[in-house]
Amino acid sequence: MDKITEIEKNIVCALKTVFDPEIPVNVYDLGLIYKIEVSEKFDIEIDMTLTAPNCPMVDQLIEDIRNAVKTVYNVRGVSINIVFDPPWSQDMLSDEAKLDLGLL
Repeated sequence: MDKITEIEKNIVCALKTVFDPEIPVNVYDLGLIYKIEVSEKFDIEIDMTLTAPNCPMVDQLIEDIRNAVKTVYNVRGVSINIVFDPPWSQDMLSDEAKLDLGLL
């Protein structure tokens, strides 16, 4: 496994420790993370969405994600972009999240 792939895997593990403040599911399994990009210098760019565009906890959620990703060895900087295309829907939930929420 190359270094970038290893870092991506570790970022996913870190993201699974960050939970949406309103839904008891982590942001990764909730389907909020659309893209994780790791540069050759190990700067991270994440595209993510929210379950609702007017989420009152957006600043806290971004800070929690940034702090979690920064714990990954070799990560230098973390940039987080909020996007709404495509809009989030329950179809984006992982099977694990669907089980946790009683949807399966």
